[in-house]
Amino acid sequence: MAININEKLAEEFKIRLSQIENTVALIDDGNTIPFIARYRKEATGGLSDVELRDLDERLSYLKNLEERKDEVIRLIDEQGKLTDELTARIQEAEILQRVEDLYKPYKQKRATRASKAREKGLSPLADIIWSQQATSGDPLEIAAAYIDAETGAANAPEALVGALDIIAEMIADDPDITAALREKTLKEGQIVSEAADASESTVYDMYYEYAKPIAKIPDHGVLAVNRGEKEKKLKVHVRTAAEAFLSAIEDIIITNRDSVFTDLLRETVADSYKRLIAPSLEREMRAALTERAEAEAVKVFAKNTESLLMAPPVKGLRVLAIDPGFRTGCKVAVLSETGKLRAYTTIYPTEPKNDITGTETTLKKLIDKYDVNVVAIGNGTASRETEEVVAAFIAKNGLDVRYTIVNEAGASVYSASKVATEEYPDLDVTTRGAMSLGRRLQDPMAELVKIPPQSIGVGQYQHDINKGLLDRALTGVVENCVNRVGVDLNTASASLLSYVAGVNAAIAKNIVAWREENGRFDDRRQLKKVPKLGDRAFDQCAGFLRISDGKNPLDGTSVHPESYGAAAEILTRTSVGESDISAGGVPDIEERICAAYAERKAPSGDRARVKGFAALAPLMTDDRHSEAKLGECLKKLAADIGVGLPTLRDIVAEIRKPARDPREDAPPVVFRRDVKSFEDMKVGMEFTGTVRNVVDFGAFVDIGVKNDGLVHISRMSDRYVRHPMDVVSVGDTVNVWIVSIDAEKQKIGLSMRKPQ
Repeated sequence: MAININEKLAEEFKIRLSQIENTVALIDDGNTIPFIARYRKEATGGLSDVELRDLDERLSYLKNLEERKDEVIRLIDEQGKLTDELTARIQEAEILQRVEDLYKPYKQKRATRASKAREKGLSPLADIIWSQQATSGDPLEIAAAYIDAETGAANAPEALVGALDIIAEMIADDPDITAALREKTLKEGQIVSEAADASESTVYDMYYEYAKPIAKIPDHGVLAVNRGEKEKKLKVHVRTAAEAFLSAIEDIIITNRDSVFTDLLRETVADSYKRLIAPSLEREMRAALTERAEAEAVKVFAKNTESLLMAPPVKGLRVLAIDPGFRTGCKVAVLSETGKLRAYTTIYPTEPKNDITGTETTLKKLIDKYDVNVVAIGNGTASRETEEVVAAFIAKNGLDVRYTIVNEAGASVYSASKVATEEYPDLDVTTRGAMSLGRRLQDPMAELVKIPPQSIGVGQYQHDINKGLLDRALTGVVENCVNRVGVDLNTASASLLSYVAGVNAAIAKNIVAWREENGRFDDRRQLKKVPKLGDRAFDQCAGFLRISDGKNPLDGTSVHPESYGAAAEILTRTSVGESDISAGGVPDIEERICAAYAERKAPSGDRARVKGFAALAPLMTDDRHSEAKLGECLKKLAADIGVGLPTLRDIVAEIRKPARDPREDAPPVVFRRDVKSFEDMKVGMEFTGTVRNVVDFGAFVDIGVKNDGLVHISRMSDRYVRHPMDVVSVGDTVNVWIVSIDAEKQKIGLSMRKPQ
């Protein structure tokens, strides 16, 4: 019986079947994940964008599974070998691997020893041996009957070997044997690595004599040995208890130990395992481990990328951005509060010129002329050397200027990209790079979306991961973040607009072109005038595109145009004007709603108002009662104006605080005025640092010295930590203590656990 996909999803995700059915219908109808997450909460039961993407991915897998089942059944049927039992087994399969196991005996193969034996007419002999009914006689004499000098075996030994080759392949193709050995390998097998050249010292030294159970090897260990093998520094294989495996196969295959073929079958089992089964299982195990490790690494990349994108913008600051370098100097760009380029130049504070005096003179002129508030320094090559010069310069001149380190991953990719060339055709590559760093501080999301997500570079073993898998995951993260924050329709770049739900690259360019031709958008409905942006695209994108100071204040919020009628009804019932939204919102909108419903039940005149506001007393004195009271009022209002409660809550939230930026909840940027040298570090010292990267085994934290320190997962908390991401995210501000210093390698070990 075929799997009911909706029921399967409901069981796996532990949510109501109706939620699944509604969500699948919305996805199948072509709605985008951000749109469904934000504007169809009644249908989905409030599933988040992350949950919806997971569900969508699983839905695709199950659909592909059912399609593959149908295809396999058809292919076997065309061979005339399909039975009701086999059909049922295929239909009951819950993973693609099981379907392929069942199809394997019928799959057309390239020429094998077994296929050549079948061409020689040795299948009947194989059947006789397989049946194990003969308990007397000589196997060679039995095989002699199948000698055919012209088309088949030339002699009895050749016939016997050929028949046994057929049986070896039958054993290897048996889906139940394969499944049993796969499970046994997963439970008992080990991944073993050794040095390709033991005399050579490499970064893979710790994997020169390495053995880990397949079930317990960490994901970063899998990726490490894979890379070492790819670079020909390691030899990697799967180790199993071969004797136990052979015994397990024999117990299945040998059904009559009195058969004259028993010894031959034992030899054939050994041949089948060594030549066919073991290599296949090893490939499977390695592929499965790699797939698992890549999936986990992608999750880490996605989470880290989300943290970078959702870093709070630093508004109202005039920035001097420095892209550090040695030989070619440090590129400098000065930006206004709105990110406009005011000036650019090059300074040479580092090797080989070490022009400290010239650097300080240039910085002083730029800071004074443009009233710079903050210096942003890229964290790449020569970053710490440049930081030391900047910190000393600030202290020497007593300036009211702070500095911070900015992640510059991907800046070079952007600066040489077609997008950057189109934006700033008159600037050279290096100046664009410095500008990008400054703008990353002012508005991280708006700048980072110009870079391919995989080039942002937060995670581990980035270049070893399946490119398609990484691209899909990171693109989904960027889409989620952009739509969660919303986009200013009149200022957003085409790069940023292209991540809005329902907007592709072509439509994004058309929006920018329309804006350049007509000045600005004053009304969301003007989007329908943009070429290629039809009604369907409008429905998907309108709620995420904001217009500040437009004709309709609701255009500046995340309220979807389809809900403008409901929003207007709320405003009328609570005596709130649209101008109140433009003025910054209505903080007491919930109280007004409850007051409106209390007044409707009270007598007329002054008593009504007194009684109405008396109903608000619990809101001020009892939190539990206030939540219950508010929920009751909102339910009544939702029923009265004909919208779902989740939609009503979202509209009310926007009226309370229009276009609230969720990035406000993120940790603030850490600014500094001085710098520490490696020589200043001592075990036990405490620092406030910024998390720069999170990986499987810990987190790298910037504490103001040349290299980021590592907080190993074992030092992140007094309690058990499953994964570092459960404790920290990129951009977090954390207190750490130095636990180890390696002066030779310039490495610092940190702990988030306060020393006893």
